[in-house]
Amino acid sequence: MARLTEEDKARNEGAIRAAMDRILRGELPPGGKCDLKTLASEAGVTRTGFYPKKNRDGTTRPGPYQHLAEEFERRLNALQAAGEVTDPRDAQIERLKAENARLKKRVAQRDKSVAELKAFKTLAISRLAAQHAELERIRKQLEDGKVRRLPAQVRARHPSVPEPDAP
Repeated sequence: MARLTEEDKARNEGAIRAAMDRILRGELPPGGKCDLKTLASEAGVTRTGFYPKKNRDGTTRPGPYQHLAEEFERRLNALQAAGEVTDPRDAQIERLKAENARLKKRVAQRDKSVAELKAFKTLAISRLAAQHAELERIRKQLEDGKVRRLPAQVRARHPSVPEPDAP
């Protein structure tokens, strides 16, 4: 692979800085993220230039654009610390997480309401069934003649029953 000339390196650095500014402003290409891969793609350079290299003796040396990768990460972290979201997908993810939590809470409240309503329905049906059974028992007693009607005079003397108007 051919070595970069100083002219190529300077031209690539200019392209990287321009792409960095666009990305940090939130002008992401379709399907792109706010990361080094997108930065390299937008600048038209290989991503490997952003990472350290190994010499043949095992020592490491900085990549030709490693300082720009560090600058990009530093600027991105500063923007995020300031509360600015440069990647609209991150904002969308956060919004969807919040909406998901809100919907989960709402579903839990609805489940609780449904359970309470089911319990109320069961109780109401059992009470209605008991009342119906009691009415049937009383009607049966009435039919069998086991219940005696009170004379009209006795009913009139009861304090809760008003006296009939005298003619």
